[in-house]
Amino acid sequence: MARSRTPASPTLTHIDPDGRPTMVDVSAKTVTARAASAECRIRFPAPVAAQLRASGLRSAKGGIVDTAIVAGTMAVKRTFELIPFCHPLPIDGVRIAIDWCGERELRIDCTVKTTHRTGVEMEALTGATVAALTVYDMCKALSHAIVLGPAKLVGKRGGKRDVGTIEGGAAP
Repeated sequence: MARSRTPASPTLTHIDPDGRPTMVDVSAKTVTARAASAECRIRFPAPVAAQLRASGLRSAKGGIVDTAIVAGTMAVKRTFELIPFCHPLPIDGVRIAIDWCGERELRIDCTVKTTHRTGVEMEALTGATVAALTVYDMCKALSHAIVLGPAKLVGKRGGKRDVGTIEGGAAP
């Protein structure tokens, strides 16, 4: 009787055989086009959301959306400095979109593209969350009851497997 093969259990990639933290060696991987999209939500108390809508998302510190886009883009390019085992990557493109997705909630979408041996999931997540943190910073004078999250990977393309969808349907 033939045995059915069960797929190997996933393993942590940033742990060496001795259980020590390590950076993944990507030198043998093929350079391919890769992309990832992530999102982060920001929920405001009702009076704050109403005030932000009335102001066109502007604060005493300036344009909230514009500032968050710049901050998120800068964060994408510096992810390797923040996350210990991320590789420095040539970033081919970043797109950050911020819009209301309900009466009290903003959605930040960050899509990142590269052509390299490793993907940009961490860069997309970092861009979305730093953009959200920037919105919080610019709005905290109105309330400290602003809630960030969830932050999540929406999709990735390239590498071993594709997951989910890339925001805007863009292929790498």
